[in-house]
Amino acid sequence: MRVGFIGLGNVGSKLAGSLLRNGFDLVVRDLDRTAAAALEAQGAGWADSPAEMAATADMVITCLPSPAASAAVMEAGDGILAGLAARTGHGSDGEPPIWAEMSTTDEAEVRRLAGLVAAAGGAAVDCPVSGGCHRAATGNISIFAGCDRATFERALPVLTAMGRNILHAGPVGSASILKVVTNYLATANLVSLCEALVTSKQAGIDLNTAYEAIRISSGNSFVHETESQVILNGSRDINFTMDLVQKDLSLFAAVAERAGVPLELSPVLIDIFDDAAVRYGSREWSPNVVRRLEEAVGTSVLAPGFPAQMVDDEPEVPGREVVVSRG
Repeated sequence: MRVGFIGLGNVGSKLAGSLLRNGFDLVVRDLDRTAAAALEAQGAGWADSPAEMAATADMVITCLPSPAASAAVMEAGDGILAGLAARTGHGSDGEPPIWAEMSTTDEAEVRRLAGLVAAAGGAAVDCPVSGGCHRAATGNISIFAGCDRATFERALPVLTAMGRNILHAGPVGSASILKVVTNYLATANLVSLCEALVTSKQAGIDLNTAYEAIRISSGNSFVHETESQVILNGSRDINFTMDLVQKDLSLFAAVAERAGVPLELSPVLIDIFDDAAVRYGSREWSPNVVRRLEEAVGTSVLAPGFPAQMVDDEPEVPGREVVVSRG
């Protein structure tokens, strides 16, 4: 299967690397050609435009920073839709080419673009990832996939090369909803951990001890075992920035608004991150939201023995579909 990959940022470069490592015929593209250098050195091809890529690939993956960026790549004169329209036949497997949207995006927008893909003769799946850059690098990340079952089964060999746990979420758009739901939960957890760590420090608790107490308790979480570590190290480097949190919070709020859910915590989180972005910059690492509390009480939450960045020390294993239990 020939796979095209557009968007070689923090996450995209690692996902593309997993495809290359697992033997796929890979063609890549990014606005910054240098971002593709390592992949090209390992054997990936280069496409001069999204249209050129879409004209020959069996699957084209986009992994971009915003819905607007995805729309531009899809709908430009030399975009993916133009490449699909120019095709004279199906892919190497005799089936319609697949557009796979791995960006964190708006479910209404991904459904709109999926309709355009279908009109151009293709199939669409939204398949965002969850689990952090360190797990994307090892192929151990989780992937949600929104599409019809036939498209899911065709896409599954590619998805299992990039991720460990693959969940068929439902129709197109469902995966994007679940992605912003889970990112919302992670953000709420991050803010509560910042409060817990600063409060522990000010109450006289050793921070190494506080970390372990949380880790072995009912308060533990994936966010604690990753982001608390880089907070305590001082690097605050989780490869995720304030502006991306702001985007995710706004996407979750939009889903809730369309569903008629009156949110109470969400507006508070939006205010916290809006303030942090103004204070420290929109491209600051998101765990540095803790600085708001550190500055408020005149302290710093630092402790020895924690890593500056998270590294996935689990071996890469073949991906699999997660089957939903229904009782």
